[in-house]
Amino acid sequence: MENILFLGSVLIFLSILMTKASHKLGIPTLLLFLFLGMIFGSDGLGLHFYSVEQAQFIGIVALSIILFSGGMDTQIKQIKPVLAQGVLLSTFGVVFTTVFTGLFIFCLFQLDIIPITLTLATSFLLAATMSSTDSASVFNLLRSQQMELKANLRPMLELESGSNDPIAYMLTIALIQYIVDPETISGFGVFLRFLVQFIVGIGFGILSGFGMVKLLNTINLKNTMLYPLLLLVLVFITSTATVYFNGNGYLAVYLAGIIFGNSKCKFRREINTFMDGVTWLFQIVMFLVLGLLVNPHEMWQVAVFALVIGIFMMFVSRPLSVFICLFPFKGMSNKAKLFVSWVGLRGAVPIIFATYPMVAGVDYSNQLFNMVFFITLVSLIFQGMTISRSAVYFDLKDENEIIEKSFDVELSEDINSVLKEELVRNDLAGKKLSEIKMKQGMLVMLIKRDMKYLIPNGSTILLEGDKLLIIEETNEKSGKE
Repeated sequence: MENILFLGSVLIFLSILMTKASHKLGIPTLLLFLFLGMIFGSDGLGLHFYSVEQAQFIGIVALSIILFSGGMDTQIKQIKPVLAQGVLLSTFGVVFTTVFTGLFIFCLFQLDIIPITLTLATSFLLAATMSSTDSASVFNLLRSQQMELKANLRPMLELESGSNDPIAYMLTIALIQYIVDPETISGFGVFLRFLVQFIVGIGFGILSGFGMVKLLNTINLKNTMLYPLLLLVLVFITSTATVYFNGNGYLAVYLAGIIFGNSKCKFRREINTFMDGVTWLFQIVMFLVLGLLVNPHEMWQVAVFALVIGIFMMFVSRPLSVFICLFPFKGMSNKAKLFVSWVGLRGAVPIIFATYPMVAGVDYSNQLFNMVFFITLVSLIFQGMTISRSAVYFDLKDENEIIEKSFDVELSEDINSVLKEELVRNDLAGKKLSEIKMKQGMLVMLIKRDMKYLIPNGSTILLEGDKLLIIEETNEKSGKE
């Protein structure tokens, strides 16, 4: 037990240090976690981990936390304009990607040069495991790179990645059941199961979200740090209870996160800090475990076929699905649609879904897992490392960049005001604060200049690069500003 604790701590320690190198080199952080797991794995330094069931369990727990945390950071007022686009991509987009990719895989594996032959159902199963964009990868990349995009693309991409896992999961489970025992499943049965999963998932998500807010606002705990711990427990209860009643737990926790994040709640600062830390921890653990699970020497045996499939998904099936789903929205440019196609990142979710065929004993399930893992690596390397440059190339990067948070200050939920941070640019540099025209109800509270904090007055002269902490009155009585 001491060895396990020591090695686990070393892996997490190295992963945290690697995040610093990730930002400097422009390499997706989660990709480095996967590589670190592979380096320490059976083909590397010899750390053996073969339990598919344990990896699957860790993945389910991690995804529940990641999706809830992602929902908390999703503002309803931002996703409203792109709600229809996001829902179409997360539902029909997943189905179209599965169909196009599945047909290509089936035709590819009919060639005589390939040693194995996949049936049509198994081809669709392989495609279904990879059909959703990975929420952990998309959330991590867009937020760690502080990327603000034009045309509301960022909330649309986050909405898609946060809500498309249920469809991919249901397709994967239905296809496994059909392959293992085709007589127990029918087309109507699949449709009915999809319907139940969605209705129950949405119902539990909404009820849980409002229930969490009500409970945390009314319960009186003497230790404030128990509030975020209570919330974490409620996330797990929501996920497991939803599954118990045949609903989709991923959808439920994501919806609950959106409702909770857009509602007023006590001790918001402590909760956000705790959830951010827990989310990072489980992202690291999940990607490390998946890296340990794979045997690279087996993965290279299917690397060529996996590369062909990955290229097809990046340049054919994903763009085709995106353009079909977004066809009704004439106001959206082709450049924006191409960028959305390129952000079809694969990550931990496809790898976790690829463990389900292994547990069920599907033929060639080991090869399927290795192909999914290799395709994920290809996606994170080629797509993950070029997202920022792609946004610049398509002229979709907003000039008003997200300002890195400089003031560790938050207001009580009972105060009808919000805090904003503004960066002083060339047009304001050299002016006195009293010369700056500001809306009524706005006040500059603090100025951060280099590493110093200044208490301003009307005669304070602003310099380029100063960061202003501004308080602004708002008439909103509810919701998250």
